[in-house]
Amino acid sequence: MNIGVDLDRRGAILIVTLNRPDKRNAMTSTMLRRLVEVFESLCAEPDVRVVVVRGAGSSFCAGLDLREMEEARAAAGTVALTDIQDVFRALEAVPQPTIAMVHGEAIAGGCELALHCDLRVAADDVRFAMPLARLGLVLPFPLVQKLLDSVGTAATKELLFTGEFFAADRAVALHMVNRLVPIAELEATTFRLAETVAANAPLAVRAMKRMVQRGNRFREGIDHADLDAEVERVARSEDVKEGVRAMREKRPPRFRGE
Repeated sequence: MNIGVDLDRRGAILIVTLNRPDKRNAMTSTMLRRLVEVFESLCAEPDVRVVVVRGAGSSFCAGLDLREMEEARAAAGTVALTDIQDVFRALEAVPQPTIAMVHGEAIAGGCELALHCDLRVAADDVRFAMPLARLGLVLPFPLVQKLLDSVGTAATKELLFTGEFFAADRAVALHMVNRLVPIAELEATTFRLAETVAANAPLAVRAMKRMVQRGNRFREGIDHADLDAEVERVARSEDVKEGVRAMREKRPPRFRGE
C-alpha cells in the first residue's frame, strides 16, 4: 500500500520522497508517522551520509491534508499539530546532514519541513507561504522560532500575518534557500551538493552539525506554556472550522473572531 513516503538510495545518499503528487504532497497522519519512523531510524544507519527530502510531481509539499484536518476538527473539536511537530523534532535530530530539494509550492508544514532541513536547494519556480491565519490557526511557538532563525523578525511577521507567498527572489534575499537554480537543473545541483557533503569525513561532518545545533539550543529554554495554551484555544475556535472549510471550497473565509 502506498502511504505517500518513498525511500531510495543513491550510494551514501538516502532519498526521502513525499509521493502524493495529485494532492501536492499534502501530508496525512499516516505520512507523518512514517516520516518520524524514517528520521528516527537514521541514528542506526552509519552507511547513510546525507539525506535528501523531496516532493513528487509539481510541488514540494502543500502542508497538512485539509480534509483530514477538517475531520479531526469535527471529531475532537480541535486541530492538533502535535504529529507534525514530532516530524520536525525527528528531522532535526537526524545525525546526518539533510538537504531539502524544493520546487513549486512549499506551504505551511511544507515550508517548515524545508526549513528544518540543514540545507535547501530550490528551483526558480519555488513559492514559500505560511497561510495559517487564513485557516484561523496559530503556528506553535517552536515553529515560530524556526522562522525567526531562518528569515528574521520582520519577514516572519509578514509571512504569518499576511499568509502571502514568498517567491524565489524573495526567498533568496531572506536566505531561505542556499542555492537557487532553474528547475531543469534542480536534481543535478542537489545531488552534486549531496555528493560533495557525502565525500567528506562523516565523523567530522556529524560533529560539526551537533556543534551548530548546540550553539542554537539556548532558545529551548524559553518558557512558552502560556503560548501553547493559546494555540490550543485558537485551535478550538469556530474560526478554524470556517477557515478550513473556506479553503477547501476555494472561497474567502468569513471570520468572526470566535
